[in-house]
Amino acid sequence: ARLHESSTAPDLVGDERTFTITHPFHPLRGCRFALVRHRKNWGEDRVYFHDDEGRLRAIAASWTNFSLQDPFCKVAAGRCAFRFVDLSELVVLLRQIAHRTDAALEKLQK
Repeated sequence: ARLHESSTAPDLVGDERTFTITHPFHPLRGCRFALVRHRKNWGEDRVYFHDDEGRLRAIAASWTNFSLQDPFCKVAAGRCAFRFVDLSELVVLLRQIAHRTDAALEKLQK
């Protein structure tokens, strides 16, 4: 039995990829559709599907549980809490704070 929790992972039913609309205010929230196509359109990722009347429709992928997994997360497989880029930015910030602290201490000592 499936849990009744929301999921952000795309569903696979047989060989067919499906997705569920997850946007809290969308009228089709909770409905599952077969993925027809995924592409960037109008400046954002969109997923295409056929509605109940057979019309081709599109919706922002961010409003669904369809998403491509971040390559870093895939390789890290949960073993790393921070990305290298984030840690590098943290080092820069800490150096800036240390420099400002040193400058403030020098002013106080004068």
